[in-house]
Amino acid sequence: MLMKRLPIETNIDFMSVRMIAFAISGLAIILSLALIPMRGLNFGIDFAGGTLVEISAPEGVETEDIRSSLTDLNLKDLQVTSATGTGANAQEIFVIRAATSDDGVSASTSEEGEAPVVSSEADLVVATLQEVFPQDDLENPAWEVLRKENVGPKVSHELLRAGLTALIVALAFMLVYIWFRFELQFSIGAVLALVHDIILTIGVFSLLQIDFNLTTIAALLTIIGYSMNDTVVVYDRVREELRKYKKMPLKDLINMSLNRTLSRTVLTSGTTLLALISIYTLGGEVLRGFSFALIWGIIVGTYSSIFVASALLLHTGLKRDRKADQQDAEKSFS
Repeated sequence: MLMKRLPIETNIDFMSVRMIAFAISGLAIILSLALIPMRGLNFGIDFAGGTLVEISAPEGVETEDIRSSLTDLNLKDLQVTSATGTGANAQEIFVIRAATSDDGVSASTSEEGEAPVVSSEADLVVATLQEVFPQDDLENPAWEVLRKENVGPKVSHELLRAGLTALIVALAFMLVYIWFRFELQFSIGAVLALVHDIILTIGVFSLLQIDFNLTTIAALLTIIGYSMNDTVVVYDRVREELRKYKKMPLKDLINMSLNRTLSRTVLTSGTTLLALISIYTLGGEVLRGFSFALIWGIIVGTYSSIFVASALLLHTGLKRDRKADQQDAEKSFS
């Protein structure tokens, strides 16, 4: 019923506003590149190193209670924040973060004078909470330790380097893929659109100071795949129309291709966004950064497929007749 109410064929002149879109994209890229060194990225424990413990707590326990119980550990840059869990019986969750100390593990002594046996600062935080709060409370599911991580500086640097390498390799393979499937002119527009999407996504993370970790890298790789898929659909339609309308101006041909794939683009992006918005609102703190990156990436990726990747075909010296003539020659030969 909804499809009957939507226009089957649109006639929007996308290419007439391409220069405005280029200006907006250029300004957004400049601002993003300026924000990254000015504000920096809020690296998560994966890239910055340190300790992270997530623990659920019953009612009555405050953030200050947790922080005061950990002050004697002399943890660097100790942060204790609270969040609400998910589900019908959602409980308050405390997130404890600390930067990596010089030796990786702090020393603490119990009342009997014996030091607890720990292998990391995360274990030490849990052991300290077990001492401060009654053991019966910690055995209650309300005090369940949900997450416990400890990443050293060497490992965090390796993870950051591996994440950046994955992004660069993904872009390189996308360039080669589009080059072989279409032409070099197509691949230039597609990869520039992907770089546009990644820079804007990283810029938003810098602006809002959202945790940038391995989950964010996974989201960026997902954005690359989703945006490329959307771009390939448009490019494939452009290539088909190039074979049919050999004398139609390239600007009109690209507009026609975009309009004929617009309903598919809107429905695919819209349904995906509905699912991601549900994950963002109901998935809790663990999935919030990942889902936000995907939401922003799909919006920007849909925009770039239309106004960046497609519009760049007008400026990359696309040889529209060579491939069409080659196809016609192959058909006549066969």
